[in-house]
Amino acid sequence: MNLSFLIAKRYFYSKKKKSFINFISIISMLGIGIGTMALVIVLSVFNGLEDLNRKIFKSFDADIKISPKNGKSFLIDKEKLTKIKAIKDVWYVTEVIQDNALVKYENSQMVVTLKGVDETFQAFSPLKKSLVEGNFVLTRDSVDYAFIGGNVYAALNISLQNIIEPIEIWYPRNRKSYSLNPDDNINREILNISGVYSLEQLHDDYVYVPLEIAKQLTEYGDKRSAIEIQAKPNADISQIQASVKSILDENFLVQNQDEQNASLFRAIKIEKLFIFIALIFIIGIASFNIFFSLTMLVIDKQQDLKTLFAMGADEGLVKRIFYSEGALVSFIGAIVGLVLGGIICFMQERYGIIKMGMESSIIDAYPVKMQLSDFVLTAVSIIIITLLASYLPAKRAAKN
Repeated sequence: MNLSFLIAKRYFYSKKKKSFINFISIISMLGIGIGTMALVIVLSVFNGLEDLNRKIFKSFDADIKISPKNGKSFLIDKEKLTKIKAIKDVWYVTEVIQDNALVKYENSQMVVTLKGVDETFQAFSPLKKSLVEGNFVLTRDSVDYAFIGGNVYAALNISLQNIIEPIEIWYPRNRKSYSLNPDDNINREILNISGVYSLEQLHDDYVYVPLEIAKQLTEYGDKRSAIEIQAKPNADISQIQASVKSILDENFLVQNQDEQNASLFRAIKIEKLFIFIALIFIIGIASFNIFFSLTMLVIDKQQDLKTLFAMGADEGLVKRIFYSEGALVSFIGAIVGLVLGGIICFMQERYGIIKMGMESSIIDAYPVKMQLSDFVLTAVSIIIITLLASYLPAKRAAKN
């Protein structure tokens, strides 16, 4: 066993040390242990939130979205679209027209996101898994329907049983000059509602309609707001994305799901960073007790240090003794914190002990996801904090 560690271990377990110094060391271990446990749990919760959002986006957003860099729409190129459909591992491609519109139902109205989609949406879209009432239908027997989100359903107090009352969709006409009669300046479509989906509040204000209905309302013609690409299961999204970019020019954005929701993921990462810094700061404050306990130990062991120097010990050995002493205190607390944090996260992930407490929540319990990188980063941070807290006492001991 390393000599410096052996001496530090004897100091740590020495009966003579069962005093105020030992009390401060125990407080240090508790502080570091609790801080480490809290850090592991909080980082795992943020990982769980990020993973949950990815699952939500998987049901709502396409694997790859093509949109114009400038403006709201672009003229579709049939030849390039055919090449995109022919890319390996592309499952289906959906043409999209999307814009804001006004929806009226009986005496209520609200502004919604109107999304016109072609027949591939009804055939393949994973959004059908989020159906809560009615049917997942946009066209049946040559009759067109609207498929609406939960926010629209609740805000307009819609009843699917009332088949007599449809919804009206209003969109301003694209004209250089406008009529004095307001009704002549509005395009209208009247549709029955086929069903309602509920996914997440941010995404529940959409009204899906057939592409032809959206074309008539917006007067887009051959223009589209976006092209959405769904890949086959286990496909390499980055490879498909690169292939699509090679077909299109620089006037288009080709984004995967993370890039489509970059602002949200960036906000989660920033929050996670600030929480990490705050908890590391708390652990750093707890490590001040290591500094005080080591300083008092240096004073208490003056005679022992003189004996070591007389026996030929150099300054490096003495420094390593007190570095090892500080490491024993902090590492025991850190290991206990890491283990307890891991156990709590495992129990939450497996059994969902702590519930969300909201009936409208899409999940019952707080999401957690443990990552090895968080444990490693926490351990490295504690090592650095321990070295900083032990530096001055070790330096003072070496000069005696």
